[in-house]
Amino acid sequence: MVARVDPPRAGEGDDAKRGGGAPPRRRSSAEPPPPSASGGRSPSPSGGGIHRTLAVTGGTGFVGSHLLRAARAAGHEVRALTRGWRPPEEKIDWVDGALDRADALAKLCDGADAIVHLAGLINAPSRAAFEAVNVGGTANLIDAVRAAGVRRFVHISSLAAREPELSDYGRSKAKAERLVAASALDWTIVRPPAVYGPGDRETFELFKMARRGIVALPPPGRFSVLHVEDLCRLILAVLDEPDTHAETYEPDDGAENGWDHRHFARTLGRVFGKRATTLSMPRLLLRGASRIERLVRRGEAKLTADRVRYFCHPDWVVTARHRPPAALWRPQIRTPTGLKRTAEWYREQGWLK
Repeated sequence: MVARVDPPRAGEGDDAKRGGGAPPRRRSSAEPPPPSASGGRSPSPSGGGIHRTLAVTGGTGFVGSHLLRAARAAGHEVRALTRGWRPPEEKIDWVDGALDRADALAKLCDGADAIVHLAGLINAPSRAAFEAVNVGGTANLIDAVRAAGVRRFVHISSLAAREPELSDYGRSKAKAERLVAASALDWTIVRPPAVYGPGDRETFELFKMARRGIVALPPPGRFSVLHVEDLCRLILAVLDEPDTHAETYEPDDGAENGWDHRHFARTLGRVFGKRATTLSMPRLLLRGASRIERLVRRGEAKLTADRVRYFCHPDWVVTARHRPPAALWRPQIRTPTGLKRTAEWYREQGWLK
């Protein structure tokens, strides 16, 4: 198993897929109605910001689940798209649907003050599959947002969009960004680097290897990282800042030149009290492993040729000029601390035994 230093994924919420489920939870008569898109906002009980109704795609994924908690803590009402029934939760209205269902997207956007688009595919067997969800789904959502009269649109993209020629995934994210930029909405694009934190299954493999003391890595390179809670703070911060409109941000943990693969693996090893041995795997070996996994797992393969191409790219460090302004946002979680807290969460949940 090779530690995957992933360009981030935009949500992975199950609303990116087609499917059915129970109808969304209805607001009780005792609950106040949501503020409309034309106004009606009130100060957040948390004290700094505006009380909003946020429409969120990808809310059932890793980043999305953290964002919903952060939004509720800030006093926002949340309407979130989901494929299938979800148990009722305070301040969340679940909307049954997917990015290819116009009726669900209309219900999601109706009366919302802002849209946060997290949903997307990070792994797919073909370019067409990436295009259908990451490009087609974004186009469908933009149409629904316009029809509902909502102006504010925060699009969570990926650093992979910066290198669209490397992978079908990156190409689809770059195309989606172009749709957002041409939408005439009040948009902000956020391109996170590799995101980690409690609940993440992608970087979990890296934690397991570090715990064993041997970490297999892609070819030498550097990358940026960000704790999921810091990413969520940035998403909420840009909602009320007019200077963030028509901007593209690449946030990170504050490490100016990112992390060398080996340095990161050894830092993670120290979380487990180990001096991790690192093994850089040649590109040819990764390609061979990808072919074998495709033969064995077919459409369920995770180490696809597409992913090998961007794993092997040597520079996934955020662009300095695209870092969010310090007056707007700064990372609060140092990576060694965040890695330790994440490892503790994995232990508490029984993921690491």
